[in-house]
Amino acid sequence: MTNRGRLIRQTLTIARRDFTATVFTPLFLLFLLSPLFLIGFATVGALGGSTLARGPADRTRIIAFVAPTDGKLLLAADGKLRGLFRDRDAPPALTAEPAGDDPAKRAKAAFEAKDFDAIAVLYGPLDRPQILHIERGTRSADYLTQLAEIAVRHRASGGEGPLSVATRTVIKPSIVSRSSNNAAALIGVTGIFFLTLFLSGQAVGTMAEERSNKVIEILAAAVPLESVFLGKLLGMFGVAVLFVTFWGTLISQIGTFLPGGGAALSGLAPAVGMPVFILLFCAYFTMAYMLLGAVFLGVGAQASTMREIQMLSLPITIIQMAMFGLASSAAADPGTSIALLAEIFPLSSPYAMAAHAGNKPEIWPHLAALAWQLLWVSITIWVGAGAFRRGVLKSGSGRKPFALFARRASRKDGGHAIDTNVS
Repeated sequence: MTNRGRLIRQTLTIARRDFTATVFTPLFLLFLLSPLFLIGFATVGALGGSTLARGPADRTRIIAFVAPTDGKLLLAADGKLRGLFRDRDAPPALTAEPAGDDPAKRAKAAFEAKDFDAIAVLYGPLDRPQILHIERGTRSADYLTQLAEIAVRHRASGGEGPLSVATRTVIKPSIVSRSSNNAAALIGVTGIFFLTLFLSGQAVGTMAEERSNKVIEILAAAVPLESVFLGKLLGMFGVAVLFVTFWGTLISQIGTFLPGGGAALSGLAPAVGMPVFILLFCAYFTMAYMLLGAVFLGVGAQASTMREIQMLSLPITIIQMAMFGLASSAAADPGTSIALLAEIFPLSSPYAMAAHAGNKPEIWPHLAALAWQLLWVSITIWVGAGAFRRGVLKSGSGRKPFALFARRASRKDGGHAIDTNVS
């Protein structure tokens, strides 16, 4: 067997070992189901917020003190117009009450009622209505004005039907809109960012754990450090693929049972086409994970305690947030200098090129971008392995990553210079 084949076999062995050691544990089941806890907390919070918001909304009313015939016209107009609003944008419920002897007095008294909150009140003839409203009831007052207008028009036509009858036809443009491209681009950027940020962090602790129990020294003595780093990275990527496959399959099946689930995807129209976009999304997720995972792996190799891991990981996460913002700008404004910068810079390139697939139909830039990103993955692994070799294995017991800030003292002893590191 050639040296290259032996290295490949050793790398895959390390990857399989890390994958098995991670997946076949009770903790991985908790990690796999962790989004359920997030979804549960979000659902409870949303239900609580909607309950608080719905409480005052259920008590809010717009009221009309008019003749019974005019009240029927207003209620009919309200029924037609209300269907044009979304639930959260719909006006308050309309109540039509008999005008009585003094409608103006009743209208003012409605704002003092205890069992409901009047936000706007109409009284008087519909062709010259009087509308009272509180300060935040301007939109409701405008809505009552429109209802009165529609009711008067309906009464003028003799109740025979609408004065204008429109014929509506649904057409499908032959050219995909720019907004559909941008929607696909933003979905690609956001999806890769959150998946990478959520999954790549697990690579931090693998090196620190094996460094503490001296396993890494045994591996480094038998296998080149670059193969060790790559094997561990492939093992963690296998765990990430299993996570994404599980949740991707689950979400795709749930979407088929939700009303309008397919309509949500119809607004996405990537410029390269949906099948190619999905393939490129997977490829750029792979590159983003490998690049960020290699960075985290190098950080974990230098840190010896969990506190050091957290201190070194935080700047990387902040940088990734900045890269997400840069790639989002590239998705919103394709073809600009900012977009070109985001596509070239290694840390933001996977996100920005996913956005490029949504906005531009050319394929060849993606081949060049994948090769460019693969080069930087190799460079990151090489740099991380070299730093680990020089900073940790050189001294046997290891040197702390903050040794650069250590105070170095020199003193003479018997004619020989002795250096001591003070952490």
